[in-house]
Amino acid sequence: MFFQNPKLLWLLVLPALLLVHYLYLELTGRRPHLRVPAAQPWKRTGLSPLAVLRHVPFALRLAALVLIIVCLARPRSSEDFERVDTEGIDIVLAMDVSTSMLARDFTPDRISAAKDIAIEFIAERPTDRIGIVVFAGESYTQCPLTTDRSTLINLIKEIQTGLIEDGTAIGNGLATAVARMADSDAKSRVIILLTDGVNNSGEIAPQTAAEIANTYGIRVYTIGIGANGTAPYPVMTPWGVDVQNVRVEIDEDLLKGIAETSGGRYFRATDNTKLAEIYSEINRMEKSRTVVDSFPVYRELYTKYAVAALLCLLLEVLIRLLLRRLP
Repeated sequence: MFFQNPKLLWLLVLPALLLVHYLYLELTGRRPHLRVPAAQPWKRTGLSPLAVLRHVPFALRLAALVLIIVCLARPRSSEDFERVDTEGIDIVLAMDVSTSMLARDFTPDRISAAKDIAIEFIAERPTDRIGIVVFAGESYTQCPLTTDRSTLINLIKEIQTGLIEDGTAIGNGLATAVARMADSDAKSRVIILLTDGVNNSGEIAPQTAAEIANTYGIRVYTIGIGANGTAPYPVMTPWGVDVQNVRVEIDEDLLKGIAETSGGRYFRATDNTKLAEIYSEINRMEKSRTVVDSFPVYRELYTKYAVAALLCLLLEVLIRLLLRRLP
């Protein structure tokens, strides 16, 4: 608490002087008096309640005066209030869902690891609009740009292989992701494209899609996912599922070219930990703009002092009336 007009507190000298004057009169006996031949009838042993009560009106009036002076000094309190303006980023996750994503060089497999880490990435960006595009031999939008985190996460969990024609149409996946941002007015737009293979299908060349992204001012971060050399892959045989080691083939030159064309970066993820680190690095690079406007909010406190002063004055009047009615 502080006072808006602290200099007015000097007026508290007045009630202090009145108190000194009152005590002086009480102690010296310089009050109206009547001479009588003997004081014996008026002498009483001890201090009567009436003798104490006669000082209460003065005490109440003095308290009321102090409270009024405090009101005039205008007591206030202040709290810092912050208004946060955020400017989010539009992000589309373009995810490869071809059957090669079932390889088990990640835990438990590539597609499950990619989904889990993508969910963690989404949870760390509450102010951004995020969408999902999936692709294999063709591509489609799993979820348009949205800030609804629960719906987005649920749709990521539903992603699986085998729902569309198999293959790796990187160009189509990237073009679909770019199309999702065509009408975006966000100042920063990003695509994170994750794949584990070589472009082998689709009508749109990956480099063409990258140039379109660059035209729209969209940065593309590409991630090649897969261990170095070979990876265990479940193969269906007449005797059931057999895990065989297959060669990991990622067109890193293509992914680097897409990233460079659009002003992004290429990353290589060889295990779960590395993939999580890549998403964390992208998260640090693509920060939402936050503006914090801090200003004080004042609250007036004089009301309670004014009410207390009024109660003191009313109580003084009631006590004076009571004293007059007493014998």
